[in-house]
Amino acid sequence: MQNSEIITKLALDPVLFVKTMLNAKPEKWQQDVLESLLTDDKISIKSGHGTGKSALLSWIILYWLATKMPCKVAVTANTARQLNDVLMAECKKWHRQMPDGFRNLFEFKSDKISLLGATESFATFITSRRESPESLQGYHSPNMIFVCDEASGIPDIIFQVGEGAMSTKGAKTILTGNPTRNTGYFYDSHNSMKHKWKTFTVSCHDSSHVNPDFIKDMADKYGEESNVYKIRVLGEFPATNDDSVVPMHLISEATTRDVEPSSNEVIFGLDISRFGSDRTALAKRQGNTLLEKIKTWQGKDLMETVGIVVSEYEALPYSKRPTEILIDSIGLGAGVADRLQEMNLNCQITAVNVAELPSMQDKYMRLRDELWFMAREWFESRDCKIPEDDVLIAELTAPSYTFLSNGKIKVDSKEIMKRKGLRSPDVADAFCLTFATRFGGYNSNRNYKWNRPIERNLSWIV
Repeated sequence: MQNSEIITKLALDPVLFVKTMLNAKPEKWQQDVLESLLTDDKISIKSGHGTGKSALLSWIILYWLATKMPCKVAVTANTARQLNDVLMAECKKWHRQMPDGFRNLFEFKSDKISLLGATESFATFITSRRESPESLQGYHSPNMIFVCDEASGIPDIIFQVGEGAMSTKGAKTILTGNPTRNTGYFYDSHNSMKHKWKTFTVSCHDSSHVNPDFIKDMADKYGEESNVYKIRVLGEFPATNDDSVVPMHLISEATTRDVEPSSNEVIFGLDISRFGSDRTALAKRQGNTLLEKIKTWQGKDLMETVGIVVSEYEALPYSKRPTEILIDSIGLGAGVADRLQEMNLNCQITAVNVAELPSMQDKYMRLRDELWFMAREWFESRDCKIPEDDVLIAELTAPSYTFLSNGKIKVDSKEIMKRKGLRSPDVADAFCLTFATRFGGYNSNRNYKWNRPIERNLSWIV
């Protein structure tokens, strides 16, 4: 059989291409998507975590380049890491599996895959950024395909600007991602615009690549009714909770942004465990960036807790040491604050009683309620960043708020959350404590009466 006949046969059977040219074994859902390339121009896939969608996209990219002439593939995602460290790496991995005759036709560069001797055939990898919405514009080819990974996190303006090119006759568009937000273009492709899209939902249960222990662990940690389980295991959009303090989509977007810290000041927030299963939690925030996953520990007495905090302080380089450590002073927290004050660390130690009155007494019931809504404002700014931390995400999205008869807002307390069968939000409370600061808080020009440092031995404060 001549090479042209082989390519024609493979072009009409992408599953055969993947099996013979890449030596891969696609799962049932992956085969269904590959087959839909022949019949559908718009394909949208929402999936759980680790189901094999990156492998699928790499197969599609290589299949398109190898069997269409001329062709262009525009590949985009919301972060450079997803493009370079995940998708490009997958393409290189499966390219190595190709027979020599096909493998030698491809040339890889940092952000491009080209076909040798075919200047009009290539795949280009471009990060989608809100400030440069032209990412999907300007591409034309008789065989055009747009591949959009982590589509939930791609700003809607990117799709709106690029819709003209994406709707060109014969052009194909593939959206994939974890369904982290119940608004936006990706959400609409599975809902209000579903009639225009061929849609797939891939649960972790549908994939042999997912360790069953992961599914069990997610169920044990967060519950099968939680938004985290819905998104990361079932591949379903989060439930819409109008009374949630911090919406899931705001938090999920913050895990994928590439932003630099907006301040030089580092703030620690320390929530002290009181009893039983509660955890002591330590958050480290620098302006618009949560520097690392929030650390927790249990079963430590006052002096052990102080020692851990001092160790965390001293482990940081001088430029990254906190300007202020804010401690929930209810219960054991007051003793921890007193002892840290005596340690003469080169930072301010602030004891914060979250049960006291807020600065905006006409709006919030307690200081804790105000801090939670300051955290919400921080996320709403859409220029902040947090690490991938399922515990923090689950706790931030769990509490609801209510309006009391006097019109003030009250956020679910730890006790109320426990009665609802939810975990105490110790990690989230530590994060919210970082906003009770005079140095680099969300709105640091406020003069919070509850934000005064302990009134003794302050001569060492610079």
